[in-house]
Amino acid sequence: MRTHNLTRSLLAGLALAVSTAAFAAQPTPFTATYAVTSQGQPMGEATITLKSLGNGQYEYSNQMQGTSGLAAALGANSSDVTRFRWNGNAPETESYMSKVVAFKTKQRSMQVNWSTKQVSVDEGKGVTNYAAVPGMVDRNTISYALGMALRNGGQNVNLPVGVKQHVEQQQFKVQGSESVKVPAGSFQAERVARTDSDKHFEAWYVPAKYPLPVKLAQSDGGDLTLELVRYSSP
Repeated sequence: MRTHNLTRSLLAGLALAVSTAAFAAQPTPFTATYAVTSQGQPMGEATITLKSLGNGQYEYSNQMQGTSGLAAALGANSSDVTRFRWNGNAPETESYMSKVVAFKTKQRSMQVNWSTKQVSVDEGKGVTNYAAVPGMVDRNTISYALGMALRNGGQNVNLPVGVKQHVEQQQFKVQGSESVKVPAGSFQAERVARTDSDKHFEAWYVPAKYPLPVKLAQSDGGDLTLELVRYSSP
């Protein structure tokens, strides 16, 4: 009887541990605000939010507003909204909508049908279709997917990213630990760089504290640097 009870207790404890780990692995909603500069000059502010839609689905939004210089004069702003599902402790894109307003308005959309494993991309000049890849994200969620991979102990991270005509296998590697100072404070951060392209991408993460970088510098989509100002989570 004692052996039977002990076995039941161990199984119950294991089930609780698995349940707790699974719960802890779920994304936590947050709001993060960044100061945005271009070539060292103030440009605007970006607000990134993550919220749960229920049933294992989430919405990840990046809203950028020009508040200084030419960006403010032009009323420049951008909106990137991704809906993803949580799959294997990582985000997996279901849809992505992007809108950029400056001299003119530019829009793009991506839809992923995981039943047929097909991606449809519309940039206003016709629809492009290609095969989806498990674990695929979009360019909006790269920094978040990287943060979650680092939190899980990743040092060399491969991300399948849906772009205009295909899935691009992007490679990222932790380059080392560095001190970095941003408006939100001073941190000892892991510097991550993209290693498969000459497009400049560097991000400084504190994985145990934030799922997003405290600082990000990239050339793709504009020579921009984002520095964390504040972060809140329920």
